[in-house]
Amino acid sequence: MQLIKNLRSYLLEDEFQIRILNGRVNVVNYDSIGHFDSNKVIIKKQNDSIVITGDHLVVSKLMTDEILITGKIKNVELR
Repeated sequence: MQLIKNLRSYLLEDEFQIRILNGRVNVVNYDSIGHFDSNKVIIKKQNDSIVITGDHLVVSKLMTDEILITGKIKNVELR
């Protein structure tokens, strides 16, 4: 049964993840977008928020469970 559970977890990727790359922030399995403009993006997950600040921020990829923010990222904060 553990093998099936591991395989299901791998395939469904239900874990909340934040990947910070050069000029990009990728968030997987978020709940909602609290705020968005070219200088600040707030992404919510349960009782936490991720605040991304910078210049010329753009949503480059938007899916029901994944968002990719690109631009000049200055700060990524977990609140």
